[in-house]
Amino acid sequence: MIVVAPCVAVPVFIRSGLYRMVLRFLPEKAFLTIFRAVVISALIWTALAFFSGSYGGSGVPRTVPFIFGILALFGIGISRFAAKWILLNSARNAGTRRILIYGAGRSGNALAHAMQEAGVAEVLGFLDDDAKLHARNLGGIRVYDPTNLKQLVDILGIDEIVLSIPSASTEEKLRVGALVADLPVSVRILPASSGLSSGRFDVQMLEKLDIAQLIGRSAVPPDRELLDKVVRGKRILITGAGGSIGAHLARLIDQHAPSELILLDNSEYALYRVWNSLHNARQFYPAHTILGSVAEKGFMMRLMATHTIDVIFHAAAFKHVDLVEQNTREAVRNNVYGTRNVLDAAFETGVKSVVLISTDKAVNPTSVMGATKRLSELSLRSYADRAELERTGQKFLTVRFGNVIGSSGSVVPLFREQIARGGPVTVTHRDVSRYFMAASEAVELIVQSAALSQGGETFVLDMGEPVKIHQLARDMVRLAGLAVRDEKHPDGDIEIKFTDLRPGEKLSEQLWYDINAIEKTGHPKIMMVKRRTDAGRHISEALDTLETALDELDEGALRDLVFDLISGLNGDRSEPRVVAFPHRQ
Repeated sequence: MIVVAPCVAVPVFIRSGLYRMVLRFLPEKAFLTIFRAVVISALIWTALAFFSGSYGGSGVPRTVPFIFGILALFGIGISRFAAKWILLNSARNAGTRRILIYGAGRSGNALAHAMQEAGVAEVLGFLDDDAKLHARNLGGIRVYDPTNLKQLVDILGIDEIVLSIPSASTEEKLRVGALVADLPVSVRILPASSGLSSGRFDVQMLEKLDIAQLIGRSAVPPDRELLDKVVRGKRILITGAGGSIGAHLARLIDQHAPSELILLDNSEYALYRVWNSLHNARQFYPAHTILGSVAEKGFMMRLMATHTIDVIFHAAAFKHVDLVEQNTREAVRNNVYGTRNVLDAAFETGVKSVVLISTDKAVNPTSVMGATKRLSELSLRSYADRAELERTGQKFLTVRFGNVIGSSGSVVPLFREQIARGGPVTVTHRDVSRYFMAASEAVELIVQSAALSQGGETFVLDMGEPVKIHQLARDMVRLAGLAVRDEKHPDGDIEIKFTDLRPGEKLSEQLWYDINAIEKTGHPKIMMVKRRTDAGRHISEALDTLETALDELDEGALRDLVFDLISGLNGDRSEPRVVAFPHRQ
């Protein structure tokens, strides 16, 4: 019976998969497999002993099967887990990184488990702001107080800190980012769209800490049905395709199987760059790159008459506040009349949906850029009214949001360049704040807004809380591993210099005129503004007046006329500390 025992056990162990396990990555739940295999083999062995008449009496004592089972369980289990411990320790000694995870929530726990299972790091602890968790163990990993972070890094020999704080507010993310940036360790962040929830893990998903990940919010995964409703099988035109939003729109649409894509821009290099970023255009559907300007009415009419278009995303506009402020005439020509040309050609050729990309600066505008975008919004509303009155079935809608992280003219790349040069970092005012959103999130929400539209709406994207630009500048300096030079720290590396508000600039932006006019939609990140004015009905006369004045008035007088028209259409505008641009004769 002693000889029979291994002859019975080994086939059972083979069948249970004990010999196929990779010991280095042996999971804790493997102990249940070992337990089951030992119990089965012990029962079979006992049955053989019983039926052969060798059980009890002068044969095998009745206690032996239990002793056999206990010894086998611990011998087989302990040997395997001991091998795993020895192999993992040798891997750690060979250079496995020692890390702390900031955030002991669900994603932090999933990340720690995934990294340990993959054997890519030794997770030595969690950091969390919740005092109730301090000094406790989560899945065998201790939770520490972040206020002791510097001492922990020294005592535990930490190589890297991973931020896993997807649900934190922007202010909290910036605070944590600035805290860990001061330490002599590498810092990476787990993006919201990591795939951990589905059990997938790849060390490449951890991104080097950048200010864009900190001021961007936890994105809501896009609804593929809404995206496909607008894009799949549709002929789509993107104006301003070479710009930040236009290029991201092109890449998003490229992934959702349009039947045709037309990219329009007046910059040859920008158009070439976005065309080269597309993956599917050359293989699966026709795509066209067209050089031209929306300000040319005849050109736009010919373009839409030549190509049958289902959806237009109108992103073409001059957007840099300073440059637009100094070039009122061209801004009006491009932003206002370019939009009217697109809308007119779309209406005449029967385009089904037109989406105007607008800005928070169009609300109570104080800059020329904001004023031209407000006139564009009202112009689109007039075409939406015409489509409804004539029952054409066409949809005209506006999507309004704030600053896009990393876009042309954004403070983020500007601050990054200034820090790289050694400073100073220039901020217009200590109290200036702005809304920020990642471009990838913005374009997903734009397309989904088009799917939710019935025609004539102004959709506003949820931008979260505004970010103080002065604090953003300080955090970016610290994230670069440098110190801010000020009165308290005269030996710092980078100075932050205040230049005062620029012409037409506000201290803070607004996303809507009246908070009571906001309605929820079927998407948690998209809101809709109820129409509270009939200004769209009078926009035609205002634009006719402005068109006549384009070639007659100087820049200063033309700017005054723009705002006079806005006041007449919109009511008096609010001016929270605005620098007026001087008249130029």
